[in-house]
Amino acid sequence: MSQQATLADRELVLVRTLNAPRASVYRAWTEPALLKQWFAPLPYTTPLAELDVRAAGSSVITMRGPDGTDFPNRGVYLEVIPNQRLVFTDAYTTAWEPSEKPFMTVTITLEDDGDKTIYTARVLHWSTADRDMHEKMGFHKGWGQCADQLEAVAAKL
Repeated sequence: MSQQATLADRELVLVRTLNAPRASVYRAWTEPALLKQWFAPLPYTTPLAELDVRAAGSSVITMRGPDGTDFPNRGVYLEVIPNQRLVFTDAYTTAWEPSEKPFMTVTITLEDDGDKTIYTARVLHWSTADRDMHEKMGFHKGWGQCADQLEAVAAKL
């Protein structure tokens, strides 16, 4: 099996055209107060977002379930190109401290489409089992709902 086929087997992708300018979508991804408004699919909420948006900067984003259970997500930014691209992973928790169980690396790409934004979320998992689990958890539905919520927030900026 080729390396390319191996990557494709571990990847989930969501592409949407958002009715909001690219700079606004980027702000909604990188400003904690904005991210907290859309990041978790309702009825989940995001009570905590600490973001150090720069290469090697860390983040902590906590999603809260309807029953009050918190799901903290720690990660590190690998690449930050303002208004164009964010790459982050949960393979590290802070600086270069490895996490106990890496799950995914996310690449968010933003491209102009007139006054709209072509939004691509590419999620590469550590294994095909992780990819399959994420898909069964409702990747397309959940990330799609979050993309709708992101669009609503970014359109107001």
